Amino acid sequence: MKKTAKHNLMAALAVTLGCCASFAQAQASENFTSVYVIDQRGEVVLNNYGQCWRTGYWTPAAAAQDKNGCKCDKDLIPREVCEPAAAQPVPQQPAAFGEKVTIAADALFDFNKSVLRPEGKAKLDEVVAKAGELELEVVIAVGHTDRIGGAAYNQRLSEKRAASVKDYLVSKGIPANRVYTEGKGKTQPKTKPNECRGPKSKKVIACLQPDRRVDIELIGRRITKK
Repeated sequence: MKKTAKHNLMAALAVTLGCCASFAQAQASENFTSVYVIDQRGEVVLNNYGQCWRTGYWTPAAAAQDKNGCKCDKDLIPREVCEPAAAQPVPQQPAAFGEKVTIAADALFDFNKSVLRPEGKAKLDEVVAKAGELELEVVIAVGHTDRIGGAAYNQRLSEKRAASVKDYLVSKGIPANRVYTEGKGKTQPKTKPNECRGPKSKKVIACLQPDRRVDIELIGRRITKK
């Protein structure tokens, strides 16, 4: 009886193993594009030891061509396949160099005027020299006024002053399409609200001088000397 029971147990085990083998082969046949058994989720089937279940099509060469090869058999696949050379870094362009030059409008124009003074032209010549040290991308000239007068009047005055600066820079060789102008009127004062109080007077006009200005910004890359 013991021998009969043992034979029956062995027979049952053989049938079970045969079924598993048939399942694996069926899976391998259905997923012949991979040398590993793939489940319905598209994932590699692992055994109880965490190893990938290979199909009958598996060879080291085939594994190297399989998308799951490096995951399952990295030690058997040429290193250059699973660890391609790191991409070479892309050379960085030199960072843009910007320089901002603030010139008091009183140095450029007479009070309440937009025509450049001789002293103002000398100041702008310094700007042109600085621009020559750069691979110039753009020049931004922004005009400002003090609070004396109406908003519309000061807006026009700030725009005219910025335009005069552009005309002069262009006359000195800076391309017109590189110069951007803008007027801010009296909307961006440097003086604080509690400063320069009182009606228009020489004292108040002098106090408001920091608000009357032209901000000139040069943007470009510093020319590297060889």
